[in-house]
Amino acid sequence: MSQRRWTPSARARSVAGMRRLVALLLAGCSASSPADEAADGAVPDAGPPRCATLGACGAPGDGPTLTAPVVVAPSAALPPEVVSQPSHNNLDIALHDGRLFFAFRTAPNHFASEKTTLYVVSTADQQAWRHEATFALGTDLREPRFLAFGGRLWLYFAVLGTDPLDFEPQGTRVAEYVDGRFTAPRESPFAADFIPWRVQVHNGAAWIVGYSGGAGVYDPEHDPIRVHLLRSADGEAWTGDVVLSGGVSETAFTFLADGGLVAVGRNEAGDENGFGSRICRARAGALDAWTCAEDARRYDSPLLLREGDDVWLIGRRNVTESGAYDLGLDDLPLNQRQIRYQADYWRHPKRCALWRVDPEALTVTFALDLPSSGDTCFPSALPLGDGQHLVYNYSSPFEKPDLSWLQGQNGPTFIYRTTLTLP
Repeated sequence: MSQRRWTPSARARSVAGMRRLVALLLAGCSASSPADEAADGAVPDAGPPRCATLGACGAPGDGPTLTAPVVVAPSAALPPEVVSQPSHNNLDIALHDGRLFFAFRTAPNHFASEKTTLYVVSTADQQAWRHEATFALGTDLREPRFLAFGGRLWLYFAVLGTDPLDFEPQGTRVAEYVDGRFTAPRESPFAADFIPWRVQVHNGAAWIVGYSGGAGVYDPEHDPIRVHLLRSADGEAWTGDVVLSGGVSETAFTFLADGGLVAVGRNEAGDENGFGSRICRARAGALDAWTCAEDARRYDSPLLLREGDDVWLIGRRNVTESGAYDLGLDDLPLNQRQIRYQADYWRHPKRCALWRVDPEALTVTFALDLPSSGDTCFPSALPLGDGQHLVYNYSSPFEKPDLSWLQGQNGPTFIYRTTLTLP
């Protein structure tokens, strides 16, 4: 990609410019920001969701509906081994051996920190919780992903650095639940800088989509980011292909009734096709051959759900008139567009939203907002039957709907659950 062939001095200027921008934005947060309100680790009461602003929670009609959110973390119901810090975000849920397993990250704020801890707890009723594991490696940990397959349970998670102004992928670790406890995390069989994103079980096989080359998200000199679709028959050995190469990183996928799949990938880094997101389709028998369309909006932390023939996306929404991440500044070099688009994105409020995906037209249509504000949207969901899905998600306090994304990232966040009913 010719747009990525820069001289060392150009690369240095670009990376330095991005870091200066983030530092200035961080320094510009108000002294009375939500981070100060929760300096002792407490999180303001979530309060009732403001559905007129935050979503059609429980609204009657033929469209999707949501039950009122229930805060899960921080909570006095969690076991004493769980020590909450102000930020609660990256999470996953899975069913195994009759219990719901819940993994989540807690840290001083959204950004990379050596104080980051990943906890795993489980429950039989979402009321009483049991401690299962604590992972603290003196560096940032994110993207916990469960694989419940063949009567076994694995937890994958990404290891990153400690620089809050950089993205430093150091590969994936995996721990298995054996005899009532998780093993010590070990190196995964994936690429050295692989970041797991979504895991599914389909037609007797385990599938995972993730990406490598993530350092290129903020460094245009880096090699293109590569999205991998991998398959395993036993949860141990994985084979697969690179299905996308360019600026796309976080990618969700779901299988269709005809054996094909649809995918939505976040294109934050940008490439010759622009910025925003990429909506893709692969036909049965050729799952590694993706046909894609571009979308100027950026659906961070995408999760895809299928209900009958309908495909739904849960992903972050940029609260602007157009919602676009790609502002159409095509005359600027790639590195300048990266900086301009990031700066614009950080200063606007965000929501976690439900969208409808057309697998043939490769288009995305807004449906409703989940209860959410500020720093929000890292959903995980389990099907309950009859169109219902248990959804866990995180958010800044609901009573602050106009927080910018950056303000939210520096303040307290909590994790809640809701039940989403799809028509």
